[in-house]
Amino acid sequence: MMDASSGSITDVVGVKVGQFTDTRRPTGCTVVLVEAGAVAGVDVRGGAPGTRETDLLYPINLVQQVHAVVLSGGSAFGLDAASGVVQYLEERGIGFDTRLPNVPKVPIVPAAILFDLQLGDPSIRPTGESGYKACQAARTGAVAQGNVGAGAGATVGKVLGPTRAMKAGLGTASIRLADGVVVGAIVAVNAWGQVSDPVTGRLLAGVRSADGQRLINVIEQIKSGVPMESLTEGQNTTIGVVATNAALSKSQATVVAQMAHDGLARTINPVHSPLDGDTIFALATGDHPEPVNVALVGAIAAEVMAQAVVNAVLHAESLPGLPGCKEIASYLLES
Repeated sequence: MMDASSGSITDVVGVKVGQFTDTRRPTGCTVVLVEAGAVAGVDVRGGAPGTRETDLLYPINLVQQVHAVVLSGGSAFGLDAASGVVQYLEERGIGFDTRLPNVPKVPIVPAAILFDLQLGDPSIRPTGESGYKACQAARTGAVAQGNVGAGAGATVGKVLGPTRAMKAGLGTASIRLADGVVVGAIVAVNAWGQVSDPVTGRLLAGVRSADGQRLINVIEQIKSGVPMESLTEGQNTTIGVVATNAALSKSQATVVAQMAHDGLARTINPVHSPLDGDTIFALATGDHPEPVNVALVGAIAAEVMAQAVVNAVLHAESLPGLPGCKEIASYLLES
């Protein structure tokens, strides 16, 4: 099995993570701060994305750097969390310099959301204040995982309906290469499909049997003709960020974001479905200025994203009716 203690995205110098968790529902948001700026790319897959400021990350567009990325619960309502991050950065004079007199710097803050409104009171969702508080809590060093931030209300294994699902959450990981390049990832796992360890193939979390007492391989069930429950689009979505200290262009960062999706494909099945809006951002701080092989950085990004997905499941705590991976010992895998 992958190692559950495998660093965090904050191992990339210049990256801070702050989180706000609203335990009333639960829901929350996670902010990846790069106050000195970072070159960024993005890759959006699946049929039900919810995003903000992704168009400006296209390589042909003007802005070269971002100052934060927001991952949030609350569906489209949760995009408001980014407004609080913009406020926080503006107050500190951080942002895109328009070079116009009496015009403040404009913080560039892309964001992506996941759907968690089915848990508790849907009127409780991340707000601008939530994003601001997450920024105030931002730190380097260890990052809390599991039922926190954007992962507070995250669930997996909804292919046969929400009553058969399990709890997931937020995970992070990092890898340091021999040449000093560091690649880290953070992800909120709210997938329609099931999650497996890519090393052992062991099913970690996903769809439970009708009596709730066994974990079933939903792909085998689908192949055998078991009908899938009809779900409203947009009730899922895995969202994440990969960061590196390598110096990359926007085009190269976009390639890294694209390749990082392979980490989702190795761990989540089905993934990138019409019911998911899976989105990965890539950040490059440039603190390691020597030329790098972008394909290798992308390959490591996929590896570290897969580790982060596994960590998101391993650290998840159960909620009523939604057992977490820590209860997996009480389940028998039904073939």
